[in-house]
Amino acid sequence: MNERFEEDCLDILADRARKGEISRRRFTQLAVALLGTSALSLRGTPVLADSGELVFVNWGGDASAAYDTAYGAPFKAATGITVKQDGSGPTEGGITAQFKSGKPSWDIVDADPFSAQSLGKQGMMEPIDYTVVDKAKMRPGFGWEYAASSYFYSYIIAYDAKKFGANPPKGMADFFDVAKYPGKRAMYKWGAGMWEALLLADGVAADKLYPLDIKRAHAKLADFKKNVVAFWGGGADSQSLLMNGDASMALIWSTRAKLIETDSNGDVKFIWDQGLIAPGAMAVIKGNPGGAANAMKFIASAQDPAEQVVMFNMLAQGPANPAADALIPAADARYNPVDPANFSKQIPLDMGWYETNYGAALDEYLKIISA
Repeated sequence: MNERFEEDCLDILADRARKGEISRRRFTQLAVALLGTSALSLRGTPVLADSGELVFVNWGGDASAAYDTAYGAPFKAATGITVKQDGSGPTEGGITAQFKSGKPSWDIVDADPFSAQSLGKQGMMEPIDYTVVDKAKMRPGFGWEYAASSYFYSYIIAYDAKKFGANPPKGMADFFDVAKYPGKRAMYKWGAGMWEALLLADGVAADKLYPLDIKRAHAKLADFKKNVVAFWGGGADSQSLLMNGDASMALIWSTRAKLIETDSNGDVKFIWDQGLIAPGAMAVIKGNPGGAANAMKFIASAQDPAEQVVMFNMLAQGPANPAADALIPAADARYNPVDPANFSKQIPLDMGWYETNYGAALDEYLKIISA
């Protein structure tokens, strides 16, 4: 059976279970009949929350265990409220579908701030209650009406140190210079950070990037595309492209930097220079089953600096609370995107521009990379 069709069927069954149309037992029986016991255990089932619980929707993989260890377990210990982790991925379309169902099963989502802002202005997200969530525990400028910053990550250059160790790349111009640095490249499939990289390489000054000249960026992309071995969609993909030697350089998430350097025994390294730094955020779907008040309490609890260091240790997420910086050992600070020495070399993505322009820009980007 087609994998996407299977996932769709599983989602329909889960939605019916959440609405009480079928029992949990019946859900499991039907899911096993659809996928088989082994496949179901490997894939996992969508989270079905009980009354009084919260469901936190993240991007899956190691993230679910990390969020539970860092934030879920301490929150339950403090409040008695269980936070279930759902790794199905809170895409903008998924959040919209949850809200429009009239009976959402998600509570808190790991969202792009620009998506949360856009959906919030359409009435789909709860405003962040800043009488509960503390703006003083955020970096200045990273608290929005419908999203509270919870971590940072960057799009940075990773490179084959066996080939370029004596003369490593120094910025985005070097990434796009295949004469000076021969070999294939890998770039991010979903556009974010790539437009800025293209424009920086094309000579646009960092302080003149916004509003992004998408036409100019796409002209450079169309010309350069022949040098791109793959446009990766997930962090594991970007990692394997470098580990396998398919790409000599890749624009990757900084959360993969330590993993890839360690797993390659230093054969793959990375730089922060001209990295594009972005915030991750927590947001709450309007009408969430666990209630906005408890959701806000969870977001506030996740501002604890010691808990954010646990997330850094497990996922290399840069802490949103600046008080966490001092708790990170000096030996590990070089992997922290918001460490002052690293932050100063980077350029923040403009969330306001993304909120207004991302959809249309991505459509054009996908046409070019798919052609």
